[in-house]
Amino acid sequence: MSKRTDRKFALIGGGGVRTPLVVFGINESAEALGAGEMVLFDPDAKRLRLMTELGRAIIAKENGSLRLREASSIEDAVDGADFVLNSIRVGGAAKRAADEMAAIEHGYPGQETTGPVGASMALRTVPVAIQHARLVERGSPDAWIVNFTNPAGLITQAIRDHTRVKVVGICDTPTELFHNIAHALGAALSDVVCDYAGLNHLGWVRGVQLRGQDVTDRVLNDDAILNKLYSAPLFDFDMIRALRLIPTEYLFFYYSRRRALENQRRQGSSRGAEVDKLNQTLIATLDGHMRSGDGDGAIAAYASYLNRRSGSYMRLEASAGSAFDADAAFSVDPFRVASGYHRIAVDVMLALCGARPGRIVVNTQNQGAITNLSPDDVVELPCAITENSIVPERVAPLPNAVLGLVQSVKSYEHAAIEAALTGSRPTARKALLIHPAIGEWEPSAALLDDLLHPTCGHC
Repeated sequence: MSKRTDRKFALIGGGGVRTPLVVFGINESAEALGAGEMVLFDPDAKRLRLMTELGRAIIAKENGSLRLREASSIEDAVDGADFVLNSIRVGGAAKRAADEMAAIEHGYPGQETTGPVGASMALRTVPVAIQHARLVERGSPDAWIVNFTNPAGLITQAIRDHTRVKVVGICDTPTELFHNIAHALGAALSDVVCDYAGLNHLGWVRGVQLRGQDVTDRVLNDDAILNKLYSAPLFDFDMIRALRLIPTEYLFFYYSRRRALENQRRQGSSRGAEVDKLNQTLIATLDGHMRSGDGDGAIAAYASYLNRRSGSYMRLEASAGSAFDADAAFSVDPFRVASGYHRIAVDVMLALCGARPGRIVVNTQNQGAITNLSPDDVVELPCAITENSIVPERVAPLPNAVLGLVQSVKSYEHAAIEAALTGSRPTARKALLIHPAIGEWEPSAALLDDLLHPTCGHC
């Protein structure tokens, strides 16, 4: 299978700002992937054009051979594809920003994948994601859907439960934490093995081995090491030691809800609002470069955008700092970083092609790996990924300290999927009631009114 040179890769949501990273990754590994063509689809014609032109400039600069084109329709994009990458944002960045501000006004932190905003995103995205998956089911029944779309675990669950396609959900958050742990230990990632388990944006490292030696206590008891694990000061180290678990960054919106909300209110903004502004500036800048034929200038502007966006991550929520201060920007080549959005996608696809089997954390069917959850639940676990196969590692049962939280969030996911597909308002309110970061009935009516007011669809 890995000898092929004609594989088709489709990206639904190709007008998204991370598309050029994925184009770079697939082009860089085109020979190993057997990639012949990549096709982008997005309902926003301007953004689709810009991302296609920028992608072609990147391929040309790298002397690549990957063919990149715009799709004339979503069917054109997915028909005959070997891999379909799903990266949509129904309502666009502006809807994310509006949802986050609505949540803040109602007394909840505004974060696009957790709490009320994650629920709103799920309710409007599930039907669209399933519709797209059914097109893949008809046009490319042997294809893998690689789901980027947030909330990634919930959307992957919905696709798995309501279609027959092969689907895997990906997120770079666990791998990023593994890299940070290795860096804090002064070691290569290949020398570190992390025992990890949970759901998407709700996972924990439970143990760390360095060259076969258990160094969990060393990590937990060293403030200098813990201080290097996150992009901003998120967690009290005494809490981490009390749990004996290293949480991924999104647990901040469960463990420190009041702090996150207070910082957002103090700043008068949210990450989504700041990203929306940054994205608008990027699109205008790219348009100018592309109209003048300045591909290198467009690539440089895009790299600067990525560094500014990545360097500011979680700053507003953790400390009420301005999200995009100049001193927050990274100064790296964002295309060639060791981890990130495009790296995890390419690693998963290389493994599924049989070109480079590996142990990778993905969102997939539990299959009994976590005994506290249903075998059919989509969970986030290290998996042995080989040609056309994903097998999750069997892990120890979830500890009591997090078991209830995980089970509650999983129950919320199932209720949110049901509400999205039936359009039932009481079921949507039930989902909010079950969600441990919301957990109230009376406020849910007004909250839903503000979150679900009509908006135009947009990938």
